[in-house]
Amino acid sequence: MREGVLPHMTRRTFFHTPAAAAAAVPLAAANDKLAIQGGAPVRSAKFPSWPRFNQLEENALLDTLRSGHWGRTTGKRVDQFEDQYARLTGSKHCLATANGTSALIASLNALDIGPGDEVLLSPYTFVATLNVVLLQHALPVFTDTDIETFQMDARGIAQRVSDQSAAIIPVHVGGAPADLDKILPEARKYKLRVIEDACQAHLAEWRGKKVGTLGDCGCFSFQASKNLNSGEGGALITNDEQLMSRAYSFHSNGRAWKADALSLSAYASNGANLRLTDFQAALLMAQMTRIEEQARTREQNAAYLTKMLKSVPGIQPARLADGCTRNAWHLYMLRYDPAAFEGVPRKTFLKALAAEGIPGASGYTPLNKEPFIERVISSRHYRRIYGEARLKLWREKNQCPGNDKLCEQAVWFTQTMLLGPRSDMDQIAEAITKIQRNAGALKALKA
Repeated sequence: MREGVLPHMTRRTFFHTPAAAAAAVPLAAANDKLAIQGGAPVRSAKFPSWPRFNQLEENALLDTLRSGHWGRTTGKRVDQFEDQYARLTGSKHCLATANGTSALIASLNALDIGPGDEVLLSPYTFVATLNVVLLQHALPVFTDTDIETFQMDARGIAQRVSDQSAAIIPVHVGGAPADLDKILPEARKYKLRVIEDACQAHLAEWRGKKVGTLGDCGCFSFQASKNLNSGEGGALITNDEQLMSRAYSFHSNGRAWKADALSLSAYASNGANLRLTDFQAALLMAQMTRIEEQARTREQNAAYLTKMLKSVPGIQPARLADGCTRNAWHLYMLRYDPAAFEGVPRKTFLKALAAEGIPGASGYTPLNKEPFIERVISSRHYRRIYGEARLKLWREKNQCPGNDKLCEQAVWFTQTMLLGPRSDMDQIAEAITKIQRNAGALKALKA
């Protein structure tokens, strides 16, 4: 038997079609009582742990330790990783960084994005995408979310562009590519530089090309939860040699690209220390030996789970944009409609799901409404750069109703939940349908 695959559990394979799902309802017996109300849970086993490692990672770390070369200034492992990751993504250049946030910072500096510039971004993303814009004292301009795909809605770009717009950061949320067929032409039309935030999208593809290679550059994260993991770490990829040169210089305290890494006089620009260590590079090269197999497992399980969940009223898996030829499945995302569950709030649904042994999350809250943003743009620095009138207009336009609605409906499953046998997907679907069958009883519980 292939590792990680178990035979299907016959009781749990009746969710394949609407008719089969409906036929299952009469089978509910006394033990169908919800776990949150004292019944037996659907699942008692834990989902696969993360990260996965073996002797390969141990040897990589020990070899690096014993070499005495722990950083890129004297070591070779960061260079080796950059070569391997560039080949993996099909890009000409790769710059390894301390984390995904550092990759975004290096990108913005390499593209000369700074005070007075406006940067378009999605409100449905991790806060780092916003923080890097604020660190440059640029003005973040939020473009609404397409509720069906969870991605930036390109139809709203034209309404957000101004004479001060300089860049756009499409985020490939959850590992699913944003609609680049629509975003890239809009960027060209308005002369916007494109930084692909692919921090969750390792191996994802748009029309057969790896994400991160279609804009001016792409940024990846290797943080502990990511599909490619070194605890912390990141990378910038690009086909633009000049951009690579500027990004390298910035990430290494201004040292010129290809100059002596220990030189104290080869400064080409201002910069910061955003370098990756050789320990992390060694870990990443070991982890990369499994990334393709793990990606295929996630794809197969996600496709199977989607087939089952599409037949469940009130559960709508995120739609993939038409040009998506590969989803990285860092997250499995869906929308929950309480109307199909007797009005049970999402918070209560998630509690009931967790009690059945299926951990889910509600995902992002509206990033454009975070209170700290108002504190930042009200600061003396922003008022000096942009003026009160421009900031007042920014506040008036900072509305993303589609994203607000999505944030009320979203449910996430993490990538590790897609790494087990297919029977795990059966249990996820069984838990959801069990909650739906018992929604009337669940409704009486307090959220």
